[in-house]
Amino acid sequence: MNQSEMREKIKGGNGFIAALDQSGGSTPKALAGYGVDEGAWSNDEEMFGLIHDMRARIITSPCFSGEKVIGAILFERTMDGQVDGKPTPAALIERGIVPFIKIDKGLEEERNGVQLMKPMPELDDLLSRAKSLGVFGTKERSVINQANEAGIGAIVGQQFEVAFQVLRHGLVPIIEPEVNIKSADRAASDVCLRDEILRHLDRLPEGEEVMLKLSIPAEAGTFAKLVEHPRVLRVVALSGGFSRQDACAELAKNPGMIASFSRALLSDLRHQHDDGEFNHTLGQAIDEIYSASTTKAPA
Repeated sequence: MNQSEMREKIKGGNGFIAALDQSGGSTPKALAGYGVDEGAWSNDEEMFGLIHDMRARIITSPCFSGEKVIGAILFERTMDGQVDGKPTPAALIERGIVPFIKIDKGLEEERNGVQLMKPMPELDDLLSRAKSLGVFGTKERSVINQANEAGIGAIVGQQFEVAFQVLRHGLVPIIEPEVNIKSADRAASDVCLRDEILRHLDRLPEGEEVMLKLSIPAEAGTFAKLVEHPRVLRVVALSGGFSRQDACAELAKNPGMIASFSRALLSDLRHQHDDGEFNHTLGQAIDEIYSASTTKAPA
């Protein structure tokens, strides 16, 4: 797939985007969920080797193809690694899957009810390397814990500032201001976030497009105006701590939103599975998430 073909697949393809981007801080938890105890590695290199093996097993599974998985978000080390003797982005493209890269370096301490992204001083170098490897876009996450207008304004402003830097490198940014699903004023946060994003979208130059990765809204349809906006290539949803069953049920109530799940996709996989059991378990999760992304139910 060339850049134009990847864009068309993301814009109109039936399916969802897999999030395979657990980073340093969340890697031990991801490995524990996969059935690998912390004592199985003695240093970071061994830990990252184990998580890469897990991701390579997922990517090479017969059910993990562009038929239902239209994109995959990678951690930087995964992007720089190899799968089946090829650079990971090339291995994904060969399977009909559009590659993205997680670029944020974690979160600042909470202020005004939100957590901004930490500084990314080496971002230009990372974006250049990603572009050279055939990566299509990026993903950058920050978190909203309270419906604080000043905080949400700061988060969206920072997200679009980074998005402009990504666009200058010819990549498509996925803006991810996650609303904490445990927030007491989650619905109010959703509305405030939507309105703030709309203001920034309306200022984007013609021809520029972004993607949005948002928590499934507390009230179905809250993000409809974002789905319909001409500057938005696609709106994807994170599972945000919901079980796969609950995330799929809530996602199905929101037309135009597709999944970009991590934990909800991988939660039942175990490294002890033989290939048959592993592929069956992964295939079942893919089918459920694909259905919620493509077949919508009344709210």
